[in-house]
Amino acid sequence: MNPVRSEKEQEKTPVVLVVDDNQQNLELLQAYLEDMNCETVPAYDGQEALEVISRGAPDLILLDIMMPKMSGFEVCKRIKNDPKTSDIPVIMVTALNEFGDIERGIDSGTDDFISKPVNKLELLTRVKTMLKLKHLSDKLQRTLAYLSEVEKQAQTAKAE
Repeated sequence: MNPVRSEKEQEKTPVVLVVDDNQQNLELLQAYLEDMNCETVPAYDGQEALEVISRGAPDLILLDIMMPKMSGFEVCKRIKNDPKTSDIPVIMVTALNEFGDIERGIDSGTDDFISKPVNKLELLTRVKTMLKLKHLSDKLQRTLAYLSEVEKQAQTAKAE
């Protein structure tokens, strides 16, 4: 297992899951992200978002809070409580600005907030930052796994 990614892996386009029950908001976020080198995947409610995630983990989730069927708070909590998805960064996109709402978002595990109406520069800056952090976290995990494997091999060789 090599911690250095191949050229093909380095060129992998990050996937951003955009979750909003309002089609215009969803399309606006996707349009803003067109300026970035990323693939966007839409979901129109929390349940659909969880289904998309179960088929393949995105690199980042932009998550509306107020949605039918399941709130963004509940979706975020489920993502962060699952060891398979807990490291996916979540940015809550919300018109809510009461301290209690922010506290609920933090309690549910969100990594950041963006207020509606969304400012394009703020969105792009935060998305770039979260994707960079995710990339570095993934690289660290690969490096740790590689070092663990090297240590096991060294111990096996020493025992022989």
